[in-house]
Amino acid sequence: MAEQKTVDELSYKEASQELERIIRALESGDMELEESLESYTRGVELLKSLRSRLADAEQKVSVLLADVDGTDKLVPAEAADTSDTLSF
Repeated sequence: MAEQKTVDELSYKEASQELERIIRALESGDMELEESLESYTRGVELLKSLRSRLADAEQKVSVLLADVDGTDKLVPAEAADTSDTLSF
């Protein structure tokens, strides 16, 4: 793989797009074993980062909604579905 930004340097959109590219490449079956393993590892890192960022955003939304009606009641957002797995 070419020089890459670290996962933390990527925006949510960039990380999501890179993960999509990795998944397509892994599904194609055209990569050598070593490249596949490297891509899979990077994909797992991206997926963990995306899930974490989404959970943080959901928490922020919950906090913002907490005082919208003036009752200071915390309204939790629905949790993201984390049951998906990266596989090829």
